[in-house]
Amino acid sequence: MKHALAAPRALVFGEALVDVIDGAAFPGGSPLNVAVGLSRLGVDTTLAARFGDDAHGGRIADHLRESSVSFAEPVAGAETSRAEVTLDASGQAQYRFVLDSELPSVPLEGIDLVHAGSLGAVLAPGATTVAEAFDAPGARLCSYDPNIRPDLMQDHAATLDRVERLVVRSHIVKLSDEDAAWLYPGLELDDVLARLLALGASLAVVTRGADGCIARFADARVEVPADRVLVVDTVGAGDSFMAALLAAVLDGPLAAALLDGLPLIRPDVEHALRFAARAAAVTASRAGANPPWTRELTA
Repeated sequence: MKHALAAPRALVFGEALVDVIDGAAFPGGSPLNVAVGLSRLGVDTTLAARFGDDAHGGRIADHLRESSVSFAEPVAGAETSRAEVTLDASGQAQYRFVLDSELPSVPLEGIDLVHAGSLGAVLAPGATTVAEAFDAPGARLCSYDPNIRPDLMQDHAATLDRVERLVVRSHIVKLSDEDAAWLYPGLELDDVLARLLALGASLAVVTRGADGCIARFADARVEVPADRVLVVDTVGAGDSFMAALLAAVLDGPLAAALLDGLPLIRPDVEHALRFAARAAAVTASRAGANPPWTRELTA
């Protein structure tokens, strides 16, 4: 039986920006957070994102270097994207964006996993770069997290079309219950997951915050509870879940099964989901998008 990929390499496409909270700037953006989370969990990771050589871009570059993430060089004279974040009484984050949606093209040779998510995956012109990477020939996994931002995805029909075009090309799709409600209003979560499988995903997962997650694959359904922690804020928790899920897939038998179109084994899926839930809980227990390191999840 095939097991983990040897020294897997991941390439993440999408926005890198700074979250501005109470006047302070912190590196963020869903794809950046996933790239950092993957690298901190031992996956050789490159981030295909565009940001400037200004002060905000310098913070992003330093943040990526600290977590050993490779990245395209900052663009001279470009303004780095930013998200102005406010937190409600429960610690939930709300965002207002100033965004550069262009993405660099990066060679795919030697890449085992291509991941994309959020704004960079559906907004022009970066969406074309992502679609081309997902369509490129080669034996590699593709994963996708819609991470819906309603303020910048106001054309529901156009966004749904681009989301579903990426789902068709993806082995793994993860979305939140809020994403599901926006994309498919009125549809039950299990029906949303069934839709994603029907489009072509092999493993579809929906996260529900404190209520844990549900996954569907083939005719199987798995539900995993959330780890109980004192929540500081939820910024980046879903991204940590995504990164840990992908790291667990790459580190076990699921990667080969997905690539070869073989049936997924229920205990393997449950193990990956529990690992992802643990990572999300660690992130929610501290301020900001701060994914865990391997040592924090194995202690």
